[in-house]
Amino acid sequence: MIERIDTEPGTIAFGAPRTKQRRAAGATLAAAAVIFFLAEFIAAAAWTDPPYSYTYHYISDLGVRGPLEALDQYMYSPLAWVMNTGFFLYGVVVFAGAAMLTGLRGGRRGAVLVLAAVVGAGSVLLAFFPGDGQADTYHGLGAMAAIVGGNVLIILVGRWYRRHGVARRPGRAMVVLGAFGLVSTVAFLAVAGSGANVLVGLVERCAVYPVLVGLLCAGVSIGRARRPGELDQS
Repeated sequence: MIERIDTEPGTIAFGAPRTKQRRAAGATLAAAAVIFFLAEFIAAAAWTDPPYSYTYHYISDLGVRGPLEALDQYMYSPLAWVMNTGFFLYGVVVFAGAAMLTGLRGGRRGAVLVLAAVVGAGSVLLAFFPGDGQADTYHGLGAMAAIVGGNVLIILVGRWYRRHGVARRPGRAMVVLGAFGLVSTVAFLAVAGSGANVLVGLVERCAVYPVLVGLLCAGVSIGRARRPGELDQS
């Protein structure tokens, strides 16, 4: 006997197949953030001469084998392939998670999928066009697509939390994170454009990390099989 579970218009059905798909979507979105953080950590740990700085160096420097000087910075990343693989996998996994999420009834399919595709395409550009000064146009486009698209993506998923199976509090946190990330993106462009290189790595991470934390929030919340009525209570 199959039990029919009715939901309010615009929310997700929570039958057994839907619950499994929700958990898979949540795990995939969270995995994307983990992939990025791990790739960054491993590549940074291998950069020892001189040590890589999370506050001074661009994230993209980790994808440049070097040694060379570009963008007014010295770049030498022995495990550049790890960071570039991380960029590529991150983009693919974000899109896969969004595709699974919007496959559930009530998901805002168009906007979320388009933004996830923008993030995915941007991350792939970062992987294939490292920031070594040779293909700045493609690398810059990829960076802006991944950063701006990612922040807008978590804002929309957080704003439409009930439609995507996210609890209220994580949804609100995602909106705040995305807004902070967008403001930090403007600050990052200003600092990078000035050529001063003052804490440019820190400011860049203020624009990027909110996306990753937002994906983790979404992944953990979506992974919890909750019924629609419980989403507003968490």
